[in-house]
Amino acid sequence: MSDTGAADAIAKLRSAIFADASLQADLGGVAQVAAFVARLVAVAKVHNLHLDPEDLGRRLQPDPLGLSPGAAAPDLEDPAPMKGWLPVEVHQGAGGPSIEWAYFGQRPLTEPFYQDAVRSALGTPFNRLFRLRTPLDVLPRWAAAVGDVTPNGFIFHLSRCGSTLAAQMLAASPATIVLSEAAPIDALVQLDRSAGPMPPDQRRALLRAMVCVFGQVRRGEERRYIVKLDSWHALALPLFQAAFPGTPWVFLYRDPVEVMVSQMRQRGMQTVPAFVPPSVYGLAADSGAPAEKYCAQVLGAIGKAVPAAYARGGGLLINYAELPEAVWRRILPHFHIPGSDEGGRRWAAAARRDAKAPGLDFAPDVADKQAAATGAIRAACSAYMADIHADLERLRRGQERASDRAPPLGDAPARSLLS
Repeated sequence: MSDTGAADAIAKLRSAIFADASLQADLGGVAQVAAFVARLVAVAKVHNLHLDPEDLGRRLQPDPLGLSPGAAAPDLEDPAPMKGWLPVEVHQGAGGPSIEWAYFGQRPLTEPFYQDAVRSALGTPFNRLFRLRTPLDVLPRWAAAVGDVTPNGFIFHLSRCGSTLAAQMLAASPATIVLSEAAPIDALVQLDRSAGPMPPDQRRALLRAMVCVFGQVRRGEERRYIVKLDSWHALALPLFQAAFPGTPWVFLYRDPVEVMVSQMRQRGMQTVPAFVPPSVYGLAADSGAPAEKYCAQVLGAIGKAVPAAYARGGGLLINYAELPEAVWRRILPHFHIPGSDEGGRRWAAAARRDAKAPGLDFAPDVADKQAAATGAIRAACSAYMADIHADLERLRRGQERASDRAPPLGDAPARSLLS
């Protein structure tokens, strides 16, 4: 069969598959290429289509350079909303922003970061062959099909301060969806900068739709939904509060010296101007600035955004020193999530693992980081982070005096995605 004939047959089969959720689940759950090829050839035969197994095998070979037919970028489409599909990237093109989707089916989001889950999903034969890209403006329609899935809570953080630990502890329960630092949400946060100004209500609606799409119930046992953001998203707290009024949030932070030592050992992308421009933080470009100074300025800008948002309500401040107990003693009640004995055992087990390398045991590092701090690190922290850290501590102590209650949201019952 010619390449054109094979492509036509695959396109026709693709339409049939996209119209049939059971076929998506059947094919999307096959991990091995040989088994997938055999199953797909059988499905094609049912639809009076012929697929050559050798051609399919060639299309599904690993292709890091993106040269094979199976890895070609998809054209824009506008199919009916389909369950089990999640956004993996937002593209900027001449025709406007678009979303690339991948089929996750019932695959839980258990990895420390969403991008890890994306890599796994995109490696499956189904997603290698049946890629999907839609215009961004279809997002509200897809979200409507999922339902208005408001998260139980948002996790904001300064970086390197236990947010991944908290997220992984919460994700230990199969009843809880935990979305961690998803690039498509970041793209929506930064849409004004990448795609140009848009009306505030449109920006809020798109962000809300993106967050809701990720919260869809895919396995049937999900009851709760937590979204952990990137550290610089604290600067967008007003946007999140406007898009999700009344939704509780926490902000995790840590002794600035310990955060900075970690950043100097391995810079996070938020502190590298090539990845996140200085203008995002209200900073001027300064290519000659020492790394310690620039990192401290970035982290200081993130921390400075929190007190004003805290004054608007819904926030809870958590110092790294309070972890892991603060997860079940403070964060769960703040998110109106009930605890349980079984949940406690799962959280305790998660707390014993290294959050970013779950195969390793957690090792306390406060003393190590304090001992490793250079004079330049301490000077930068003193100049750009000490005051905001003191402000956060003052606010946190105030909430402790108010019986560990954040600024009033009002008491609320435990909320379920299925309720």
